[in-house]
Amino acid sequence: MELRHLRYFLTVAEQLHFARAAEILDIAPPTLSVQIQEIERKLQAQLFVRTKRSVALTSAGEAFAQEARTVLAQFDQALHVGRRAGRGELGRVEIGYVGSAVFGGILQQQISAFRSSWPQATVQAREWPMDRLSDALEQGRVDIAFVRMPVALAPSLQSHVLLRDRFCLALPADHALAQQPGTVKARALAGEAFILPEQELGSREIYRRGGFAPRSEHRPGSLLAVLAEVSVGAGVAVVPGVLPRVVDLPNVVYRPLAGAAIGSEVAAVFRRFEHSPAVKNMVAAIRKSPASQVPAVAS
Repeated sequence: MELRHLRYFLTVAEQLHFARAAEILDIAPPTLSVQIQEIERKLQAQLFVRTKRSVALTSAGEAFAQEARTVLAQFDQALHVGRRAGRGELGRVEIGYVGSAVFGGILQQQISAFRSSWPQATVQAREWPMDRLSDALEQGRVDIAFVRMPVALAPSLQSHVLLRDRFCLALPADHALAQQPGTVKARALAGEAFILPEQELGSREIYRRGGFAPRSEHRPGSLLAVLAEVSVGAGVAVVPGVLPRVVDLPNVVYRPLAGAAIGSEVAAVFRRFEHSPAVKNMVAAIRKSPASQVPAVAS
């Protein structure tokens, strides 16, 4: 038995008139009669009492009509949900991010905009170690990653820059360089212990400019963990310039670095060939977003 049989039966049950029901269904009355007889044979039950002047439901017909309406309503709901999911109105987007995306407000902006446009889609976001996000994207454990560039990307991935930033220096408040106004030259940091964030680009460039190797290096993990190490006097750190705007940690002072700005960018990374309609919708919105610029740290 097919769904069309249920629709034929219910139309007759509502009209209680085969000719009118056949006209509504746009089929010939004899064809409709044959279809109803086929349903009755399959059910091994009489659904209608027919006379020359009237058509009435039997008790079996009334019971079958109630269930048939439920089945068709569920099927129509399934079609509705399927169409909405196909348009990306429903579905799930898994986001992986590093701290920079949160401190710069990029993650919040993108998720808020997506939820505003697609309120019934589900977005899940959690922080990941940056060096694991590329693999997580390729393996499908993450749909969109927010990372601090540069990051080596597989050919199957692509990125869109959302925030342009520059590195600055984080120092313990009692450090001699923290007491001096102006920019800090790279060579002044020779002999320091360095606390390295996940994106080491800024630190490596300072070593190169100053022509030195650090006294020691420590990698505690997240940006907050890096600043915590600085605050207890464990060393200095070259960190994103967005941090002075949003993180005021005791015993931490930020200073601009001398010379040409050491730029860095926060970008969204996603798969080139995405199949999920919900993820496609979010990626399309991200692609339309211009990159914002973080102001330089004051001297």
